[in-house]
Amino acid sequence: MKEFVSKLLSNNAVEARNILNVALAGLVQEKLSQVKMRLSAELYEEVEVDLDFVTEANVQRIGRKRLIRVRIRKGKIQRRKTFSAVPGYTIRGGKMVRMSFTERRHRKLAAKRAKFKRRAKLTQSLRKRKISLRKRGSMGL
Repeated sequence: MKEFVSKLLSNNAVEARNILNVALAGLVQEKLSQVKMRLSAELYEEVEVDLDFVTEANVQRIGRKRLIRVRIRKGKIQRRKTFSAVPGYTIRGGKMVRMSFTERRHRKLAAKRAKFKRRAKLTQSLRKRKISLRKRGSMGL
């Protein structure tokens, strides 16, 4: 940049323009590579979301057990996860075991608490989305 300024001050506009063109070409290449990386990351995220599904073919019922072949939890893939298909029973150590009353009560309370938390989080995210869309609209985007 010092060269550019010195050429400009010495009234050597042709060389100053050449220096400026080289610098701008470098910036354009850098920005172009950043945009390419961002687009490829967005495409990768879309593919990852498409993998996160549980279809009827993915869930198989075997007697009193349910087998889920593949699912994603906390960003990790779980394979061949078995669950009880009978209410009030769970799988412990590969065997079907009746849940105790306290466990059923705790699960019921936890489900109720989770329902309220999910609803609160959803309203919070909807409010934030509304604010950001309003900002975008005021900016003309």
